[in-house]
Amino acid sequence: MLRRLALLATVVLALTGLAVPARAAASGYCLPSGGPACQVWTGRVVRVGDGDTVLVDITGDGANNPRWIRLINAQAMEMTVYSTIPARRRGECHALAAAARFERLVKAGGGVVRLTAQHASSSSKNRPLRSVQVRINGVWHDVGLDLIRHGLALWQPFKGEWASNASYRVAQARAAQEGLNLFDTDSCGSGPFQSAAISTFVNYDADGLDDQNLNGEWVRVDNASPYQVAIGGWWIRDSGLRRYVFPAGTVVPAGGSVFLHVGKGKDTATHKYWGLTAPVFDNPTDDQQALGDGAYLFDPRGDMRAWMQYP
Repeated sequence: MLRRLALLATVVLALTGLAVPARAAASGYCLPSGGPACQVWTGRVVRVGDGDTVLVDITGDGANNPRWIRLINAQAMEMTVYSTIPARRRGECHALAAAARFERLVKAGGGVVRLTAQHASSSSKNRPLRSVQVRINGVWHDVGLDLIRHGLALWQPFKGEWASNASYRVAQARAAQEGLNLFDTDSCGSGPFQSAAISTFVNYDADGLDDQNLNGEWVRVDNASPYQVAIGGWWIRDSGLRRYVFPAGTVVPAGGSVFLHVGKGKDTATHKYWGLTAPVFDNPTDDQQALGDGAYLFDPRGDMRAWMQYP
């Protein structure tokens, strides 16, 4: 009789809208330090996929179905062979190190994570976008912030999930200033023209409307060396996964530059065209969203040889 009454009560609550949905999130601050309001979940890590993705069994979701969670605003280098056994993993330079640090942080937090998002619907490739935090010595630590601060992930702003943009932007600037990991120009091994004075500049704000002037958005590779630098096989990316590989024979003249335009056009010796149909580089904002981006130049060994973060 008591079981039947309990079941009846559950049905009545559900029909009247008073039952708490199994997947409902709590509310709280987005960041361990505070910040704007977020929806908050907790869970237990099943395994770390790579430097920016983790499989989590969400507490109280009423399902035995762990979800892959994508870190908000942090982009690690890509893994090519995934495995729960670290020795079997393969990937781009720094990919394995990012995954290993993610695992160490999760282990230090006892496998329990706090997930936050300003919008529960935020996702990337069908994976919920969440800030992932681990509790170490009684204090919640943000995994994305840690990875970026150690130069193991790039700052990748999302317009709808901006709570950590400002702190991540500062963290990356400090990692770059200190030459950590991604920002150590020979950490993957001495590459071609290692001593060359190469730099990049990104024109993120084209004249007029960006989406109507794609070639007004460009990245310039500058060579201050007294000799030319061959960059065939080198590649440029933004903080997302979009990348352009310079064709064989591309040379940056001594004291000169090569331009990469975002849109379509006919390549010349010093002007190349990405061939994209939409702008790549978001314009920065000075408001609480703290938007921005960066342009990053890699050599064939996987070393980042030059970069420009903005603002």
